[in-house]
Amino acid sequence: MTTDFERAPLVRHIRTVAATLALAGVAVGCTESRPADPAALWAPGVDSRKDAEDGLIVGHRLMAAGEYELALDAFTRATLDHGLSAELLSSLGTANLGLGRLGQAEDLLRRATAKEPDWPEPLNNLGIVLMEQGQTSEAVQIFKRAYALDNGESDAIRDNFRLALEKLENPPHSDAQSTENNDYKLVRQGGGSYAIRKNP
Repeated sequence: MTTDFERAPLVRHIRTVAATLALAGVAVGCTESRPADPAALWAPGVDSRKDAEDGLIVGHRLMAAGEYELALDAFTRATLDHGLSAELLSSLGTANLGLGRLGQAEDLLRRATAKEPDWPEPLNNLGIVLMEQGQTSEAVQIFKRAYALDNGESDAIRDNFRLALEKLENPPHSDAQSTENNDYKLVRQGGGSYAIRKNP
């Protein structure tokens, strides 16, 4: 005959086994059943039959978001499809302006305006580059031409022209004053605009 003292380890062992089996049953009930199709286990692949988004459109969206470096990459890729059109030259120049690369921006925007001399948007952006480089009198002439070609419809071009005239009539007296916050607005084809502001 066994005593309670002898049965205690056996009871503890049976309880441990019962608890383990109960947890195993719960775990099995929580697992999902495997899908019938093994391909459903993997993430979907890239559908190469669909056309990629136009790099020009992607670049303009990135410019609007202030992502000038990524926009520059998108515009550069777009040249493979579109060539160096006036729109792409203007877009590349505008992205470089956003990055503060004034020399590159000026070269690209001058090339864009040479290809499309009656297009006000790249003229406006060229005027901003010239203002940033301290070439105020030439910038005023460029803004005046852009404003005339635009028939005064763009608020951004009008505002830039006004700022350039003010700066020409009241030149800053010191370097400290010349770096004051000027709100020049970049514009692109399609009516969208980008604001370029100097850091205070």
